Amino acid sequence: MLKIIEEQISQRSQRTYAEEDQSLIPEGGYKSPDAHLYEDVLVSVVLQKPVLLKGPSGSGKTKLAETIANQFQQPVHSINCSVDLDAESLLGFKTVVQKDGQTFIEFVEGPVVQAMRQGHFLYIDEINMAKAETLPILHSVLDYRRMLTNPFTNEVIHAHPDFGVIAAINEGYVGTTPMNEALKNRFISFSIPYISGEQLELLIDERFPAIQSQLKNQMLSLSNDLRQQVKNGLLSDEAASIRSLFDAIELAEHIDTIRAIQYAIAEKLEDQTEKNLVIELAKTWIG
Repeated sequence: MLKIIEEQISQRSQRTYAEEDQSLIPEGGYKSPDAHLYEDVLVSVVLQKPVLLKGPSGSGKTKLAETIANQFQQPVHSINCSVDLDAESLLGFKTVVQKDGQTFIEFVEGPVVQAMRQGHFLYIDEINMAKAETLPILHSVLDYRRMLTNPFTNEVIHAHPDFGVIAAINEGYVGTTPMNEALKNRFISFSIPYISGEQLELLIDERFPAIQSQLKNQMLSLSNDLRQQVKNGLLSDEAASIRSLFDAIELAEHIDTIRAIQYAIAEKLEDQTEKNLVIELAKTWIG
């Protein structure tokens, strides 16, 4: 690992956190499908660059973000974007509190303010699900200024040196919109493909240490076939989701394997032809 990364890992790992913040440090476990991908993302984080992870659903974007936070032993504050996301969801809100018989107006900090102030990571999931007019409030947070003027309190907040932003998008999915150029330009962008081959096998072994070799080989073969049919344009991206594959494995340890694949993979697809193809592929490996 590069010296610049090792130095930051050593420095950040020495920080201590309150118990509630310690619980926000996630577990790792991401397996990079590319020899350089994981380290390149870490370099961007160390250089205080916001990182954008692009890839299909279930490709491991969230697990990659969690692994980065675990690597640096930093808490993560998460935002799940939707059309209902507003400034209060990002920054916080004012509320009335009663204390010692008196009434006060208090500002409750949201995930952006907490992460900036405390030097934690901010993970913005499905950032292209948010309305375009909501996100410009983050522009000064994401560029070289790394600061924010809180519109609710007028406080100017400068980010802690360890503060970092990781965002994720599923491009081309229903309900998503293209990111505007001003926002996209503030990120270092990485494409996150599905893992396969040896990395996938290692991940299955870690996740399911008691899995029978026959089931593991069947699922690995099915995963390869699903990815190939996605490339051929016969299946949607989500058919090759690693998350769905793991759901199928977990079910198959207790119920019929074909039924497990049907529930965990096939039934998530909209097109009946695609559902049928998934089951046909499964039956070529599972007697």
